[in-house]
Amino acid sequence: MIADAHCHFFSQRFLDLLTKDTPLADRGVHAICERLGWEAPGGPESLADRWAEELDRHAVDRAALIASAPGDEHSVAVAVARHPSRFVGFFMFNPAAADADARLERAFEARLRTVCLFPAMHGYRLHDSCVGAVFAAAERHRAAVFCHCGALTVGVRHKLGLKSPFDWRLGDPLALAARAVRFPNVPTIIPHFGAGFFREALMAADQCPNIHLDTSSSNGWMKYHPGLTLETVFRQAFAVAGPNRLLFGTDSSFFPRGWQKTIYESQRAALESIGADRETQTKVFGGNFDRLFADVADEGN
Repeated sequence: MIADAHCHFFSQRFLDLLTKDTPLADRGVHAICERLGWEAPGGPESLADRWAEELDRHAVDRAALIASAPGDEHSVAVAVARHPSRFVGFFMFNPAAADADARLERAFEARLRTVCLFPAMHGYRLHDSCVGAVFAAAERHRAAVFCHCGALTVGVRHKLGLKSPFDWRLGDPLALAARAVRFPNVPTIIPHFGAGFFREALMAADQCPNIHLDTSSSNGWMKYHPGLTLETVFRQAFAVAGPNRLLFGTDSSFFPRGWQKTIYESQRAALESIGADRETQTKVFGGNFDRLFADVADEGN
């Protein structure tokens, strides 16, 4: 099977939230999509169906869909309810927001299963008490925590000319490990192999058996590590974290591009190149994700 642990659900509501309080807000979704070269997403139901069809076309069994702006949880909740056996709901969340506790509970009650933290974007530290509250809530709801560490760039913001005053220093995998080690029953995911903090991500995974690494995107952060290759990254990740804690992802997001098969092909080729056996590849490309979110699949059947 193939399960993609990292897809963004760029809904109409996401675009509304992204351009709120900017001159683009008055132009409307279709004008924004035309500028981006995207197809308009339509309602969450039709976008969910489009993603299900896209996964079928590429023989992808399951995928995580990320609500990619705080306040867009409903869109992904609609998609999950429409295709419960195919999608697992993730949602971007700002634990420092005034209504954080209530919003977090509502998202979990809507069957979203992974809370996504972006400390560099929202300006808090991973040792802040609000992050501890997120882990405690995830433990109560048998949910997971995803935390973006390292380099953070948002392509859609750049294309629209929106400022991105992110503080990359706040996304430290070691600070995340200091929190995750206190919640050993909460699966914790670091995307993009730490996005430039590869050494620190490996150290975090070595300290915390509940930390997983997602392999998503083209991993362009490797430019910060001269001589590093995708093959080397996989080999070292296996050596430290083992094959049970790597989650394949593409970072797919918008149409007409759709699901990024080239990411899958390059990662498959890298694993073949280093001699990863069939069992290891099965775990990375779907088995580990399916195990983490087995109860979600059961609910959908």
